[in-house]
Amino acid sequence: MSFIHNIFVKILNMGIVKKFLSIPFIKKCVNKETINYLIFGVLTTIVNYAVYIAAMWLSGFSEGQDGFMYAVSVSTVIAWIIAVAFAYITNKLYVFESRSFEFKTVFKEVAAFVGARLFSLGCEVLWMMAVVNPKVGMNDKIAKILANVFVVIMNYFFSKFFIFRNKNEEV
Repeated sequence: MSFIHNIFVKILNMGIVKKFLSIPFIKKCVNKETINYLIFGVLTTIVNYAVYIAAMWLSGFSEGQDGFMYAVSVSTVIAWIIAVAFAYITNKLYVFESRSFEFKTVFKEVAAFVGARLFSLGCEVLWMMAVVNPKVGMNDKIAKILANVFVVIMNYFFSKFFIFRNKNEEV
């Protein structure tokens, strides 16, 4: 993991990026935790998107067919379940460095993590249903990417301030 982090830091230290990062507010926001969250957020998004595409393909439904909207919803939920499992593990170990594996701690983290993700899932499903329909007509794949950008940002705040906020305390 530190190899990926080091490459990302080297990229950030180049030219205009370095000047941008010297702005006090930006400097405060860009650190190991946010860089790791960005890396794993992108990977989680890729997992979510790939599973969604695979589930839609396996469903056999295409836009305009009866059952397409049902397939969109089911595929979104399946992708969410797999992405949440991936995200919990990577967030716990590599982003927020929560090292306790005591049952009580893991149970609280998983419950809060899944609860926050259920909220963001609800937002994502509502978004998908609102924009992927004949009246709006947004492409489901574009809508999915836009939803994931918002979800990654929202989930960072949930994780940082509610779920893994006591990462350095021993339980």
